[in-house]
Amino acid sequence: MDIRMMLATARRVLSQLRHDHRSIALILVVPALLLTAVYFLYENETLRPGVPRTFDRVGLMMLAIFPFVVMFLVTSITMLRERTTGTLERLLTTPVHKADLLFGYGLAFSLMAALQSLVATAVAYWIFGLDIAGAPGYVVLIAVINAVLGVALGLFCSAFARTEFQAVQFMPVVVVPQILLCGLFVARERMNDVLEAISNVLPLTYSVDALQEVAAHAEATDRLWQDAATMAAIALGVLVLAALTLRRRTS
Repeated sequence: MDIRMMLATARRVLSQLRHDHRSIALILVVPALLLTAVYFLYENETLRPGVPRTFDRVGLMMLAIFPFVVMFLVTSITMLRERTTGTLERLLTTPVHKADLLFGYGLAFSLMAALQSLVATAVAYWIFGLDIAGAPGYVVLIAVINAVLGVALGLFCSAFARTEFQAVQFMPVVVVPQILLCGLFVARERMNDVLEAISNVLPLTYSVDALQEVAAHAEATDRLWQDAATMAAIALGVLVLAALTLRRRTS
């Protein structure tokens, strides 16, 4: 992999995004709007003294799930468009390697993911008063890693789609099961053995576990760093797989 080629690819992608206002809105604004909807869902709940708000638990998890979903959708469709328009085929006739392209895309969208996470976390803390034990910086870190994971999975899945509609159809296969089994709705230890075993190997599960550590502890724990490192390793591995399966064009 050539670092210069990778950085050039990242600059090209960011330049394209700069002129695509709808994609920028989807990346930066939509997660914050969805978080706003979650807040107002629980606005009128009645709590006993000392009982934490439901939003503090659910809203925290949404800070990781929303970026994951949005970045998966944006990157899978963007990469598919590169193939269908012939842009990818033309690029691969140059000295650019597949890994340069994929990691360049990953870098560009990771930067957007960082901005996305900062915006959503700022809304959660300073507008809706998210109250947890851990520092906001740890929340942003997990949200960014989760968004990068969404980027990697989106790039990987785009290799198996022929149309944008097919790319979107990967969401129920790749994204939705992770949301259902990550422990957000039902604690994993309360699932049956098969579902718990599946949950234990899903990337989003590590994100939820990490955020639960942030919510419960003022300082970073070993479990938090282990979960974050596992998520980062999975994202890197998926990017490598995406580079190996990348096709020049959609036939």
